[in-house]
Amino acid sequence: MINYLIIGIGGFIGAIARYAIGAWIGQKWGKSFPLGTFFINVSGSFFIGLLMSLFTERFMVNPQWRLLLIVGFLGAYTTFSTFEYETGGLIKDGEWFIALLNIVFSVVAGFVALKIGEVIAKSI
Repeated sequence: MINYLIIGIGGFIGAIARYAIGAWIGQKWGKSFPLGTFFINVSGSFFIGLLMSLFTERFMVNPQWRLLLIVGFLGAYTTFSTFEYETGGLIKDGEWFIALLNIVFSVVAGFVALKIGEVIAKSI
């Protein structure tokens, strides 16, 4: 039962972080390209790569840290469903090129960020 509470706490904080960062980016740089969701997904990929590598290969940590930070916080922080919805909206609005850019950039940058996180974790 404690594991569910730990995941819930992490998810609560992660969802608030996602909203706050996405709103701030949207206000600062506009919303014609879903930059907030893009940033959140790429940074979330980076931190998943970093933390999973650290937690499984470098440091012995209590498994509840993985539940709190990765399953809870980063699970709620990353926004794949929002990415899909925004991309669908771009296509619906006839913005095929921007939708394609969003798909390609999000997938490639997210994967690159994941690998960078893993590399950094291995160098620590």
